[in-house]
Amino acid sequence: MKQISSTQNAYIKELLKLQEKSRERKKKGLFLVEGQREISLVVKGGYEIDTLLFVADMFTEESVNKILNKAANRIEITKEVYQKLAYRDTTEGIIAVVKAKNFDLDAIEFNTTTPLVLVMEGIEKPGNIGAMLRTADAANVDAVFIANPKTDLFNPNIIRSSVGCVFTNQIATGTSENIIAYLQEHNINIYSATLQNSNEYHKNDYTKATALVVGTEATGLTQIWRDQATQNINIPMQGEIDSMNVSVAAAILTFEAKRQRNFVQ
Repeated sequence: MKQISSTQNAYIKELLKLQEKSRERKKKGLFLVEGQREISLVVKGGYEIDTLLFVADMFTEESVNKILNKAANRIEITKEVYQKLAYRDTTEGIIAVVKAKNFDLDAIEFNTTTPLVLVMEGIEKPGNIGAMLRTADAANVDAVFIANPKTDLFNPNIIRSSVGCVFTNQIATGTSENIIAYLQEHNINIYSATLQNSNEYHKNDYTKATALVVGTEATGLTQIWRDQATQNINIPMQGEIDSMNVSVAAAILTFEAKRQRNFVQ
């Protein structure tokens, strides 16, 4: 088995570029994932692992085999090399180099005639994206659509803040125009979260095929989502401010839809 002990190793330097630069991740079609739970979700999500790197006295090869019994390159690294690559402060001694997937709308498959979809438009902060992916996983939504994405989904901050839920959700990306066309073609009602021409979110029926759409906290949704919505919706504010964190708003809307669906069942 190959071993790497120097942080100046050429391959390690390449991996650091993957960790730090979106351009490199897109160019190579690879990204890094650290931690046993997250790597297990990578495997469960059907991603292909290119290489596994692990620290022998932190993570045994037997433990590696439990995560991945399929063939993959395996490299034993020192703690120093691991700490150079690791993104988190608390680590487990294992890192996977994973092959990226495309997030095409055409690849989405629904197992129900009344899917529940969470749509986020133009969200920039990886922490908010990660939090919404966690909500989507917790609610077991049928798909997450990201319109006009501002960052790649294999950003280490998204992987970390989503606790690996970027791998557990069915995800597609595209322009707002393309996603709206897809939703309309599949007869999915669009509920756009916006203050303009809206009613209170709990007054709508989300038991049918539903897409819940949220935008940025600074500017909200673009006009096309307001114009093409089946209904614009709002979460009434009772304090001094007129908005809340987008990931919190997404959670409120998503679990209202789940509440209605569970009640009908």
